[in-house]
Amino acid sequence: MNRRRFLQQSAAGILAANLASGQSAALIASIDKITLKHGRDGSGPSWFHPRPCLVPSKDGPVVFMTMQEIRGSDFFLPVHWMESRDLGRAWSEPQPVPSLGRVPTTDARGEEGVCDVVPQYHAKTGSVLAVGHNVFYKGPKFDRNQPARCPVYSVYKDGRWSERKRLIWDDPRGANIYTNNCGQREVLEDGSIAFVMSFGAQQTGRSAAGVRCSFDGETLAIQKVGREIKHAAGRGLLEPSLVRYRGKFYTTLRAEDNRGYVAASDDGLDFEEKQPWRWDDGTPLEMSTTQQHWLPHSEALHLVYTRKDASNVNVMRWRSPLFMAQVDLKTLRLIRDTERIVLPLEGDGVKAPDEVPLMGNFQTTNISPNESWVTDGGMLPKHGFKGDLLLGKIRWSRPNTLV
Repeated sequence: MNRRRFLQQSAAGILAANLASGQSAALIASIDKITLKHGRDGSGPSWFHPRPCLVPSKDGPVVFMTMQEIRGSDFFLPVHWMESRDLGRAWSEPQPVPSLGRVPTTDARGEEGVCDVVPQYHAKTGSVLAVGHNVFYKGPKFDRNQPARCPVYSVYKDGRWSERKRLIWDDPRGANIYTNNCGQREVLEDGSIAFVMSFGAQQTGRSAAGVRCSFDGETLAIQKVGREIKHAAGRGLLEPSLVRYRGKFYTTLRAEDNRGYVAASDDGLDFEEKQPWRWDDGTPLEMSTTQQHWLPHSEALHLVYTRKDASNVNVMRWRSPLFMAQVDLKTLRLIRDTERIVLPLEGDGVKAPDEVPLMGNFQTTNISPNESWVTDGGMLPKHGFKGDLLLGKIRWSRPNTLV
């Protein structure tokens, strides 16, 4: 073996060993916060749930984003969309999604809307599948007595949106609710779609399970549901996100016992026993009923999340700042030394928590080999839910070959 090949193989072996132990070299070159749209000062709408995806075109990738205006606690206006053809420097004006607005309920007791929408490009059909779930309003407020809820979706292709459709699951375990709201999904090589669903026959104690769906560009249909992941505290397991990384599936789950949970699976259907998110020394993270999302890079898998910190002890659900850290794939723990702040806390989270814009309804997106995004709508509940549309732009020190 010549010396050059020996050195290349040695370097590859060292890198593989480092990655296996979760101790890869720093991958993050910089993180910048950008305000895409102003709403906190009253100059525009307060956009919430901003979730982008990349759509290929003959002129280069298009960033396609859905979002909706927030006016109160769980009170959203119709879903809108906009796009950027220069990787986020300029954007089209937000336009409503015709099929994801509000419609009168069949019993005329209020209106049915859509929230928590996540768009995703589906290469096999050349379409964008936008999945959210239904939500009910009574007059100008969120209806606290929500009827049964389920996933709803619309498909965007060739400049047109399809009608609103429901994802059907005739299982009594989902009699009260079944949903993948705010969740990350995976499009598999055969065009099928994998995600994790939260469901329950009652308001409390929701379970979760892996799901495999077919999608033909028009209809999303459940084909398989995996083994049930149970959790008794509060409402149970909420807003699950799924990622496939190096041949294995991982889900992260919001919970209501001051923890978030993680589980792994070989097939994305049957998951191993869930465990709370912990630091690499075994100390559990304190998380308060807020979603987490994955950010994969070819050399490491990261989690983006909120947690309790000395800077935010009095902030509601510790929903600022947004953190990210690398996952040790052997232990499914976060490597404390890799933690970075993606979107910083603004204000004083100890003495003036009501003046701190809240985050936590966010999305992660790989935009290019050198750049990933975390988008969120920071808002102030005590000030009319006004807020800005925010972007945390992560630049990688090494190209991300997953893009």
